[in-house]
Formats: sequence, C-alpha cells, structure tokens
Amino acid sequence: MHIKAIHHIAIICSNYERSKRFYVDVLGADIICETWREQRSSHKLDLRLGNAQIELFSFPAPPPRPTRPEACGLRHLALVVDNLETNITHLKRHQIPVEAIRLDELTGKRFAFFQDPDGLPLELYEV
Repeated sequence: MHIKAIHHIAIICSNYERSKRFYVDVLGADIICETWREQRSSHKLDLRLGNAQIELFSFPAPPPRPTRPEACGLRHLALVVDNLETNITHLKRHQIPVEAIRLDELTGKRFAFFQDPDGLPLELYEV
C-alpha cells in the first residue's frame, strides 16, 4: 500500500451556521462546495484550509464528544502557522479562548490549543 496524502478530515457539528462562521470567518477556510442533503436532514460543507480539506457535517442531535482531549479516536487537529502570537491575537479578537503557549519537548516548536464551537480541540503549531 502507498498512501499519497490525507484527502480530508470530517467533522460533525451541533450547530451548522455557528460552525460554518467559525471555520470560514475565524479560521479563514475557503468554501469549495455547500450541499443540503434532504434525505439526511444534513448539511455538508467542503472547505479548503491551507492544503487540507475539511468536510463539515450537520446531523440532527449528534451525541457530544465524551472527553477532551483523551477520548478514544481523533485527539485534535494541528494547524500550521508562521507566527503563534499573531494567530492567538486573531482568535482572541473573535472571543476564542486560547490556552497558554507550550513547548514541544521533542521538536522544540511552540504550540497552543483552542476549541471549535463544539469543543473539538484544535492546535496552532508554529513552524
């Protein structure tokens, strides 16, 4: 098997409009395609964020994430940034709380965590 890259990351949100605003207006994702799926009462929003694609789904009454961030499954999404402070300031201007900057003891790189509207842990990772 030879995997070339990750094609997309799928996220289920509890409030479609709120999450759409967060990913597009706050994080700066570009909309590729937006679809209403009548049979599922579900939106599907394809987003481009840097060189990654995110599929944002809404479903009626999805269960909440069990714990953060040690729940079994996806732990967090890490987003590459050039300047950690500039991006933290941007998030705070949008009233997004950001945890204290940490240092990756293995790489020496700095990073900080914040959350999407449903509590999905997101990480800013400075390169």
